[in-house]
Amino acid sequence: MIPAQRQKYNQQFTTEKYNAFLTQLGEGYPEIPFRVAETPIFVPQGLKEKLIAAGEEIIKLIKQPDFKALTDKAIPADWKVPNENEQPHFLTFDFGICKNDAGELSPMLIEMQGFPSLYGFQHHLAKTFKSSFGIDDTVNHFLNGFTEEKYIALLKEVIIGKHQPEEVALMDVDAHNQKTAIDFFVTQKMLGIKILALEDIKKIGRQLFYEEGGRQIQLKRIYNRLIFDEVANDTRIFENSFDPREELDIEWVTHPNWFYRISKYTMPFLKSEFVPETRFLNEIETLPADLENYVLKPLFSFAGMGVIIDVSASDITSIKDPENWILQRKVNYEPAVQSPDGGVKAEIRMMYLWPDGGEPQLCINLARLSRGKMIGVRYNANFDWVGGTVGFMEI
Repeated sequence: MIPAQRQKYNQQFTTEKYNAFLTQLGEGYPEIPFRVAETPIFVPQGLKEKLIAAGEEIIKLIKQPDFKALTDKAIPADWKVPNENEQPHFLTFDFGICKNDAGELSPMLIEMQGFPSLYGFQHHLAKTFKSSFGIDDTVNHFLNGFTEEKYIALLKEVIIGKHQPEEVALMDVDAHNQKTAIDFFVTQKMLGIKILALEDIKKIGRQLFYEEGGRQIQLKRIYNRLIFDEVANDTRIFENSFDPREELDIEWVTHPNWFYRISKYTMPFLKSEFVPETRFLNEIETLPADLENYVLKPLFSFAGMGVIIDVSASDITSIKDPENWILQRKVNYEPAVQSPDGGVKAEIRMMYLWPDGGEPQLCINLARLSRGKMIGVRYNANFDWVGGTVGFMEI
Protein backbone atom coordinates (compact mmCIF):
# COMPACT_ATOMS: atom_id res chain seq x y z
CA MET A 1 0.00 0.00 0.00
CA ILE A 2 3.07 2.25 0.30
CA PRO A 3 4.22 1.74 -3.29
CA ALA A 4 7.94 2.35 -2.70
CA GLN A 5 8.05 -0.04 0.28
CA ARG A 6 6.06 -2.69 -1.57
CA GLN A 7 8.23 -2.50 -4.68
CA LYS A 8 11.44 -2.67 -2.65
CA TYR A 9 10.17 -5.62 -0.60
CA ASN A 10 8.89 -7.66 -3.55
CA GLN A 11 12.06 -7.11 -5.57
CA GLN A 12 14.33 -8.49 -2.87
CA PHE A 13 11.97 -11.29 -1.73
CA THR A 14 13.08 -14.89 -2.27
CA THR A 15 11.73 -18.19 -0.96
CA GLU A 16 15.13 -18.82 0.64
CA LYS A 17 14.88 -15.54 2.57
CA TYR A 18 11.35 -16.39 3.66
CA ASN A 19 12.38 -19.84 4.91
CA ALA A 20 15.31 -18.32 6.81
CA PHE A 21 12.90 -15.77 8.31
CA LEU A 22 10.58 -18.58 9.50
CA THR A 23 13.54 -20.43 11.04
CA GLN A 24 14.62 -17.30 12.92
CA LEU A 25 11.02 -16.61 14.01
CA GLY A 26 10.64 -20.05 15.58
CA GLU A 27 14.11 -20.37 17.08
CA GLY A 28 13.86 -21.40 20.72
CA TYR A 29 10.08 -21.77 20.59
CA PRO A 30 7.59 -24.58 19.90
CA GLU A 31 6.59 -25.09 16.28
CA ILE A 32 4.20 -22.44 14.94
CA PRO A 33 1.07 -24.34 13.78
CA PHE A 34 -0.49 -21.45 11.86
CA ARG A 35 0.67 -19.95 8.58
CA VAL A 36 2.81 -16.83 8.74
CA ALA A 37 2.53 -14.76 5.56
CA GLU A 38 5.44 -14.01 3.26
CA THR A 39 5.11 -10.28 3.77
CA PRO A 40 4.09 -7.57 6.21
CA ILE A 41 1.61 -4.87 5.16
CA PHE A 42 2.93 -1.37 4.52
CA VAL A 43 0.22 1.03 5.70
CA PRO A 44 0.21 4.59 4.29
CA GLN A 45 -0.42 7.62 6.50
CA GLY A 46 -3.96 8.25 5.24
CA LEU A 47 -5.15 4.73 6.02
CA LYS A 48 -3.35 4.75 9.36
CA GLU A 49 -5.21 7.94 10.35
CA LYS A 50 -8.55 6.36 9.39
CA LEU A 51 -7.75 3.24 11.45
CA ILE A 52 -6.95 5.41 14.46
CA ALA A 53 -10.12 7.49 14.02
CA ALA A 54 -12.25 4.34 13.70
CA GLY A 55 -10.81 2.96 16.93
CA GLU A 56 -11.46 6.22 18.78
CA GLU A 57 -15.14 6.13 17.75
CA ILE A 58 -15.52 2.63 19.20
CA ILE A 59 -13.76 3.55 22.44
CA LYS A 60 -16.10 6.53 22.83
CA LEU A 61 -19.02 4.04 22.97
CA ILE A 62 -17.21 1.72 25.40
CA LYS A 63 -16.48 4.62 27.76
CA GLN A 64 -20.14 5.71 27.90
CA PRO A 65 -21.49 5.55 31.48
CA ASP A 66 -24.33 3.24 30.37
CA PHE A 67 -22.14 0.79 28.44
CA LYS A 68 -22.45 -1.99 31.04
CA ALA A 69 -26.23 -1.65 31.11
CA LEU A 70 -26.27 -1.64 27.30
CA THR A 71 -24.32 -4.91 27.13
CA ASP A 72 -25.66 -6.84 30.13
CA LYS A 73 -27.54 -9.24 27.86
CA ALA A 74 -24.32 -10.02 26.01
CA ILE A 75 -23.12 -12.29 28.81
CA PRO A 76 -24.73 -15.76 28.76
CA ALA A 77 -26.35 -16.42 32.14
CA ASP A 78 -24.37 -19.67 32.52
CA TRP A 79 -21.03 -17.93 32.03
CA LYS A 80 -21.30 -14.80 34.13
CA VAL A 81 -18.21 -14.45 36.34
CA PRO A 82 -18.46 -12.51 39.63
CA ASN A 83 -16.35 -9.53 40.75
CA GLU A 84 -16.21 -7.81 37.38
CA ASN A 85 -13.96 -4.76 37.25
CA GLU A 86 -14.79 -1.41 35.66
CA GLN A 87 -12.85 -1.74 32.41
CA PRO A 88 -11.29 -4.26 30.06
CA HIS A 89 -7.49 -4.38 29.98
CA PHE A 90 -7.35 -5.20 26.27
CA LEU A 91 -9.23 -3.94 23.23
CA THR A 92 -8.77 -5.41 19.76
CA PHE A 93 -10.61 -4.13 16.70
CA ASP A 94 -10.42 -5.98 13.37
CA PHE A 95 -10.84 -3.90 10.22
CA GLY A 96 -11.15 -5.13 6.66
CA ILE A 97 -9.26 -2.93 4.20
CA CYS A 98 -11.80 -1.70 1.63
CA LYS A 99 -12.34 1.20 -0.76
CA ASN A 100 -14.75 3.99 0.17
CA ASP A 101 -16.99 5.93 -2.24
CA ALA A 102 -14.13 8.33 -2.97
CA GLY A 103 -11.96 5.44 -4.11
CA GLU A 104 -9.64 5.70 -1.09
CA LEU A 105 -8.51 2.77 1.05
CA SER A 106 -10.62 2.75 4.18
CA PRO A 107 -11.16 0.40 7.17
CA MET A 108 -14.45 -1.36 7.88
CA LEU A 109 -15.01 -2.98 11.27
CA ILE A 110 -15.34 -6.77 11.08
CA GLU A 111 -14.95 -7.91 14.68
CA MET A 112 -14.09 -6.51 18.09
CA GLN A 113 -13.04 -8.08 21.39
CA GLY A 114 -12.37 -7.06 24.96
CA PHE A 115 -9.91 -9.93 25.12
CA PRO A 116 -6.15 -10.27 24.64
CA SER A 117 -4.60 -11.07 21.30
CA LEU A 118 -0.99 -11.92 20.37
CA TYR A 119 0.53 -9.01 22.29
CA GLY A 120 3.85 -10.80 22.72
CA PHE A 121 4.17 -12.55 19.37
CA GLN A 122 3.32 -9.52 17.22
CA HIS A 123 6.34 -7.61 18.48
CA HIS A 124 8.56 -10.66 17.99
CA LEU A 125 7.15 -11.11 14.47
CA ALA A 126 7.73 -7.47 13.50
CA LYS A 127 11.32 -7.50 14.82
CA THR A 128 12.04 -10.66 12.83
CA PHE A 129 10.54 -9.22 9.63
CA LYS A 130 12.59 -6.08 10.09
CA SER A 131 15.90 -7.86 10.59
CA SER A 132 15.28 -10.54 7.94
CA PHE A 133 14.13 -8.21 5.17
CA GLY A 134 15.87 -4.93 5.98
CA ILE A 135 12.72 -2.87 6.59
CA ASP A 136 13.70 0.76 7.17
CA ASP A 137 12.79 3.22 9.93
CA THR A 138 10.25 5.25 7.91
CA VAL A 139 7.64 2.69 9.03
CA ASN A 140 6.89 1.14 12.43
CA HIS A 141 4.71 -1.67 13.80
CA PHE A 142 4.22 0.36 16.98
CA LEU A 143 1.75 3.26 17.15
CA ASN A 144 1.22 6.23 19.41
CA GLY A 145 4.95 6.82 19.94
CA PHE A 146 5.59 3.44 21.53
CA THR A 147 9.06 1.89 21.55
CA GLU A 148 10.03 -1.61 22.63
CA GLU A 149 11.00 -0.35 26.09
CA LYS A 150 7.76 1.63 26.59
CA TYR A 151 5.66 -1.21 25.25
CA ILE A 152 7.11 -3.90 27.52
CA ALA A 153 6.82 -1.54 30.51
CA LEU A 154 3.10 -1.01 29.80
CA LEU A 155 2.55 -4.75 29.25
CA LYS A 156 4.09 -5.37 32.68
CA GLU A 157 1.88 -2.71 34.27
CA VAL A 158 -1.27 -4.16 32.70
CA ILE A 159 -0.58 -7.88 33.15
CA ILE A 160 1.49 -8.07 36.35
CA GLY A 161 0.16 -4.99 38.11
CA LYS A 162 1.41 -4.59 41.67
CA HIS A 163 2.32 -8.27 42.07
CA GLN A 164 5.46 -10.35 41.64
CA PRO A 165 5.82 -12.20 38.30
CA GLU A 166 5.58 -15.61 40.03
CA GLU A 167 2.16 -14.59 41.42
CA VAL A 168 0.80 -14.04 37.90
CA ALA A 169 0.05 -16.73 35.32
CA LEU A 170 -1.04 -16.85 31.73
CA MET A 171 -3.80 -19.47 31.76
CA ASP A 172 -5.55 -21.56 29.13
CA VAL A 173 -7.07 -25.04 29.10
CA ASP A 174 -4.02 -26.81 27.68
CA ALA A 175 -1.81 -23.78 27.47
CA HIS A 176 1.40 -25.38 26.19
CA ASN A 177 -0.39 -27.02 23.26
CA GLN A 178 -2.64 -24.20 22.07
CA LYS A 179 -2.31 -22.98 18.46
CA THR A 180 -1.13 -19.64 19.81
CA ALA A 181 1.36 -21.16 22.30
CA ILE A 182 4.26 -19.25 20.73
CA ASP A 183 2.62 -16.03 21.96
CA PHE A 184 2.47 -17.52 25.46
CA PHE A 185 6.19 -18.34 25.42
CA VAL A 186 7.20 -14.97 23.97
CA THR A 187 5.10 -13.27 26.67
CA GLN A 188 6.71 -15.39 29.38
CA LYS A 189 10.15 -14.40 28.10
CA MET A 190 9.16 -10.71 28.10
CA LEU A 191 7.48 -10.60 31.51
CA GLY A 192 8.72 -13.58 33.55
CA ILE A 193 5.20 -14.83 34.37
CA LYS A 194 4.09 -18.47 34.53
CA ILE A 195 2.28 -20.37 31.79
CA LEU A 196 -0.27 -22.68 33.39
CA ALA A 197 -2.80 -25.12 32.04
CA LEU A 198 -6.14 -25.01 33.84
CA GLU A 199 -5.40 -28.35 35.56
CA ASP A 200 -2.15 -26.93 36.99
CA ILE A 201 -4.18 -24.61 39.23
CA LYS A 202 -5.81 -25.87 42.45
CA LYS A 203 -8.36 -24.15 44.67
CA ILE A 204 -8.03 -24.04 48.46
CA GLY A 205 -10.94 -22.14 49.97
CA ARG A 206 -11.29 -19.05 47.80
CA GLN A 207 -7.62 -18.96 46.84
CA LEU A 208 -5.80 -20.43 43.84
CA PHE A 209 -2.39 -22.12 43.91
CA TYR A 210 0.09 -23.88 41.69
CA GLU A 211 3.01 -26.06 42.72
CA GLU A 212 6.64 -25.44 41.82
CA GLY A 213 9.74 -27.00 43.32
CA GLY A 214 7.69 -28.72 46.00
CA ARG A 215 6.06 -25.53 47.28
CA GLN A 216 2.59 -24.06 46.86
CA ILE A 217 2.56 -20.59 45.32
CA GLN A 218 -0.57 -18.48 45.52
CA LEU A 219 -1.83 -16.92 42.31
CA LYS A 220 -2.90 -13.30 42.72
CA ARG A 221 -3.65 -12.44 39.09
CA ILE A 222 -4.56 -14.47 35.99
CA TYR A 223 -3.74 -13.32 32.46
CA ASN A 224 -6.76 -15.10 31.05
CA ARG A 225 -6.56 -16.72 27.61
CA LEU A 226 -9.37 -19.22 28.25
CA ILE A 227 -12.34 -18.65 25.94
CA PHE A 228 -15.53 -20.06 27.48
CA ASP A 229 -17.06 -20.70 24.06
CA GLU A 230 -14.43 -23.37 23.50
CA VAL A 231 -15.25 -25.31 26.68
CA ALA A 232 -19.00 -24.68 26.97
CA ASN A 233 -19.91 -28.22 25.93
CA ASP A 234 -17.71 -29.93 28.50
CA THR A 235 -17.45 -28.15 31.83
CA ARG A 236 -15.95 -31.27 33.43
CA ILE A 237 -12.58 -29.67 32.74
CA PHE A 238 -13.18 -27.50 35.81
CA GLU A 239 -13.54 -30.51 38.14
CA ASN A 240 -9.77 -31.04 38.56
CA SER A 241 -8.98 -27.37 38.95
CA PHE A 242 -11.39 -24.50 39.64
CA ASP A 243 -14.48 -23.01 38.08
CA PRO A 244 -13.99 -19.33 37.10
CA ARG A 245 -17.65 -18.66 37.92
CA GLU A 246 -17.09 -19.25 41.65
CA GLU A 247 -16.34 -16.53 44.17
CA LEU A 248 -12.53 -16.39 44.19
CA ASP A 249 -9.75 -14.22 45.59
CA ILE A 250 -8.21 -13.55 42.20
CA GLU A 251 -7.67 -10.58 39.86
CA TRP A 252 -8.49 -11.16 36.20
CA VAL A 253 -6.60 -9.65 33.28
CA THR A 254 -8.94 -9.22 31.61
CA HIS A 255 -12.14 -10.19 33.44
CA PRO A 256 -13.96 -12.89 31.40
CA ASN A 257 -17.22 -10.89 31.17
CA TRP A 258 -15.52 -8.35 28.88
CA PHE A 259 -15.09 -11.02 26.21
CA TYR A 260 -18.86 -10.90 25.75
CA ARG A 261 -19.49 -7.22 26.39
CA ILE A 262 -17.06 -6.11 23.67
CA SER A 263 -17.84 -8.43 20.81
CA LYS A 264 -20.17 -8.79 17.83
CA TYR A 265 -22.91 -7.93 20.35
CA THR A 266 -21.61 -4.35 20.51
CA MET A 267 -21.65 -3.70 16.78
CA PRO A 268 -25.38 -2.84 16.35
CA PHE A 269 -24.85 0.08 18.74
CA LEU A 270 -22.17 1.63 16.51
CA LYS A 271 -23.08 4.08 13.77
CA SER A 272 -20.06 5.10 11.75
CA GLU A 273 -18.64 5.27 8.24
CA PHE A 274 -16.19 2.61 9.45
CA VAL A 275 -18.86 0.14 10.69
CA PRO A 276 -21.07 -1.88 8.32
CA GLU A 277 -24.82 -1.78 8.99
CA THR A 278 -25.39 -4.39 11.73
CA ARG A 279 -28.70 -5.41 13.36
CA PHE A 280 -29.80 -8.01 15.89
CA LEU A 281 -31.70 -10.63 13.93
CA ASN A 282 -34.65 -10.69 16.35
CA GLU A 283 -35.17 -6.93 15.87
CA ILE A 284 -35.53 -7.10 12.08
CA GLU A 285 -39.17 -6.83 11.00
CA THR A 286 -38.60 -6.96 7.24
CA LEU A 287 -35.66 -8.78 5.68
CA PRO A 288 -33.54 -6.80 3.18
CA ALA A 289 -34.47 -7.51 -0.45
CA ASP A 290 -30.77 -7.88 -1.28
CA LEU A 291 -29.88 -10.62 1.23
CA GLU A 292 -26.93 -11.60 -0.97
CA ASN A 293 -25.22 -8.44 0.31
CA TYR A 294 -25.43 -9.55 3.95
CA VAL A 295 -23.70 -12.05 6.20
CA LEU A 296 -25.28 -13.88 9.15
CA LYS A 297 -23.18 -14.27 12.29
CA PRO A 298 -23.79 -16.04 15.61
CA LEU A 299 -23.04 -13.78 18.56
CA PHE A 300 -21.31 -16.51 20.50
CA SER A 301 -18.76 -18.18 18.28
CA PHE A 302 -15.01 -18.11 17.83
CA ALA A 303 -12.70 -17.74 14.81
CA GLY A 304 -15.46 -17.44 12.25
CA MET A 305 -17.27 -20.64 13.21
CA GLY A 306 -20.97 -20.74 12.30
CA VAL A 307 -20.86 -17.68 10.02
CA ILE A 308 -23.16 -17.93 6.97
CA ILE A 309 -21.71 -15.92 4.09
CA ASP A 310 -24.24 -16.62 1.34
CA VAL A 311 -27.46 -15.96 3.26
CA SER A 312 -30.89 -17.17 2.15
CA ALA A 313 -34.30 -16.46 3.67
CA SER A 314 -34.53 -20.13 4.67
CA ASP A 315 -31.27 -19.81 6.64
CA ILE A 316 -32.89 -17.06 8.67
CA THR A 317 -36.25 -18.76 9.24
CA SER A 318 -34.50 -21.93 10.41
CA ILE A 319 -32.71 -20.11 13.26
CA LYS A 320 -34.31 -20.98 16.60
CA ASP A 321 -32.57 -18.28 18.67
CA PRO A 322 -32.55 -15.08 16.56
CA GLU A 323 -31.67 -13.01 19.64
CA ASN A 324 -28.23 -14.66 19.46
CA TRP A 325 -27.52 -13.66 15.84
CA ILE A 326 -26.69 -10.52 13.90
CA LEU A 327 -27.31 -9.68 10.25
CA GLN A 328 -24.50 -7.55 8.89
CA ARG A 329 -23.96 -5.90 5.52
CA LYS A 330 -21.11 -7.60 3.69
CA VAL A 331 -17.77 -5.89 3.58
CA ASN A 332 -16.04 -5.90 0.21
CA TYR A 333 -12.32 -6.24 0.80
CA GLU A 334 -10.03 -4.51 -1.65
CA PRO A 335 -7.13 -6.74 -2.85
CA ALA A 336 -4.78 -3.93 -1.88
CA VAL A 337 -1.57 -5.84 -1.07
CA GLN A 338 0.39 -6.68 -4.20
CA SER A 339 1.92 -10.14 -4.20
CA PRO A 340 4.13 -11.32 -7.10
CA ASP A 341 1.02 -12.77 -8.76
CA GLY A 342 -1.79 -10.36 -7.96
CA GLY A 343 -3.67 -8.53 -5.23
CA VAL A 344 -4.35 -10.01 -1.79
CA LYS A 345 -7.07 -8.99 0.69
CA ALA A 346 -6.04 -7.67 4.09
CA GLU A 347 -7.37 -7.21 7.60
CA ILE A 348 -5.70 -5.15 10.32
CA ARG A 349 -6.28 -5.57 14.05
CA MET A 350 -5.62 -2.48 16.13
CA MET A 351 -4.50 -3.52 19.62
CA TYR A 352 -4.89 -1.42 22.78
CA LEU A 353 -3.71 -1.81 26.36
CA TRP A 354 -5.81 -0.28 29.14
CA PRO A 355 -4.02 -0.08 32.50
CA ASP A 356 -6.00 -0.01 35.75
CA GLY A 357 -7.08 3.55 36.44
CA GLY A 358 -5.67 4.76 33.13
CA GLU A 359 -6.78 5.29 29.55
CA PRO A 360 -6.80 2.85 26.62
CA GLN A 361 -3.58 3.17 24.63
CA LEU A 362 -3.14 2.07 21.02
CA CYS A 363 0.17 0.22 20.94
CA ILE A 364 0.63 -2.34 18.22
CA ASN A 365 -1.20 -4.22 15.49
CA LEU A 366 -1.82 -7.59 13.91
CA ALA A 367 -2.64 -8.23 10.25
CA ARG A 368 -3.91 -11.10 8.13
CA LEU A 369 -3.75 -11.70 4.40
CA SER A 370 -6.30 -13.74 2.50
CA ARG A 371 -7.21 -15.02 -0.93
CA GLY A 372 -10.12 -17.13 0.35
CA LYS A 373 -13.75 -16.25 1.11
CA MET A 374 -12.87 -15.60 4.74
CA ILE A 375 -9.81 -14.03 6.29
CA GLY A 376 -8.93 -16.53 9.07
CA VAL A 377 -5.81 -18.66 8.71
CA ARG A 378 -7.87 -21.87 8.59
CA TYR A 379 -9.63 -20.65 5.42
CA ASN A 380 -6.44 -20.04 3.46
CA ALA A 381 -4.49 -23.24 3.97
CA ASN A 382 -3.74 -23.94 0.30
CA PHE A 383 -2.54 -20.48 -0.79
CA ASP A 384 0.73 -18.58 -0.52
CA TRP A 385 1.18 -14.90 0.42
CA VAL A 386 -1.58 -15.38 2.99
CA GLY A 387 -1.70 -15.86 6.75
CA GLY A 388 -0.80 -13.98 9.91
CA THR A 389 1.43 -10.93 9.61
CA VAL A 390 1.90 -7.38 10.91
CA GLY A 391 1.38 -3.86 9.61
CA PHE A 392 4.29 -1.45 9.30
CA MET A 393 2.70 2.00 9.50
CA GLU A 394 4.05 5.10 7.80
CA ILE A 395 5.53 7.45 10.40
